[in-house]
Amino acid sequence: MNISIEQIRPELTWHLRQKVLYPAQKLYEMEMDEDQDGMHFGAFMDNKLVGVVSLFPKGEDFQFRKFAVEPDYQGKGIGNMLLAYITDFVKAEGGKRLWCNARSTATGFYEKNGFNHTGGVFSKNGFDYEIWEKKL
Repeated sequence: MNISIEQIRPELTWHLRQKVLYPAQKLYEMEMDEDQDGMHFGAFMDNKLVGVVSLFPKGEDFQFRKFAVEPDYQGKGIGNMLLAYITDFVKAEGGKRLWCNARSTATGFYEKNGFNHTGGVFSKNGFDYEIWEKKL
């Protein structure tokens, strides 16, 4: 499987955000005010965007959000590749902590990738979230 990962414009993330994470919402609702302050990455296979993640720095902490992989490409390691890529990126930028608000349904993925549960939990817009982090 030939996957390339590169930095992309925020609007290129919106289709996968909507399709994978918020299918009941409209595409225009996928833009976040903070998109312009973040860095956005896409995983491409045969020039098709199959995975996205957005990264937001705050000092030595980097939060990633809106992590989505095209349903037909899930379970093929693309999420692992994207997560490894942004982890290396954060380290290169001097980051000391990478964290996310993970949907409760995805916590096994983060645990498998060396993240630790902080104990933080909350619900928003009908989804349950847990805060996971990785010290770098």
